[in-house]
Amino acid sequence: MAFQIVLNLIIAFVWMFLNTTWNGIAFLTGYILGLLLIGAMRRFFPQRLYIVRVWAIVKLILLFLKELVRASLEMIREIIRPKLHIRPGIFSYRTQLSSDWEVTLLCMLISLTPGSLPLEISGNKRKLFIHALDIKDEEKLRNDIRNTFEKAIMEVTR
Repeated sequence: MAFQIVLNLIIAFVWMFLNTTWNGIAFLTGYILGLLLIGAMRRFFPQRLYIVRVWAIVKLILLFLKELVRASLEMIREIIRPKLHIRPGIFSYRTQLSSDWEVTLLCMLISLTPGSLPLEISGNKRKLFIHALDIKDEEKLRNDIRNTFEKAIMEVTR
């Protein structure tokens, strides 16, 4: 991935040298031209095109922001209610993530989302114990984590 980024930057600078214009438009044109060239020659690279991973990172950040706003609004709704209608509890979640970095990122995303907090990670790093402020349906919570954060993390890292 790093080789592709450096190659793309070199192509952008060579494009600027060839056009003898030193401005952002010339650089951006060369950068896009470099992306197209690298995309055309992607079968010669062992990894996937780096812009795919960059796009997956952007999607993960947007997903986190969406979940953050959604969970914050749910917490505000619970706070301003006259009576609490929550059922706090702890549930276990078996993850498909394998590396320490992936599991750490999943725990950080879960803990930064209001209403949930990872308490412990099992010894084999496959099971998380998560405290949720409102557990109405454990399986729904598991599926929400699996289909949002875990899926997005796998798109970025694999």
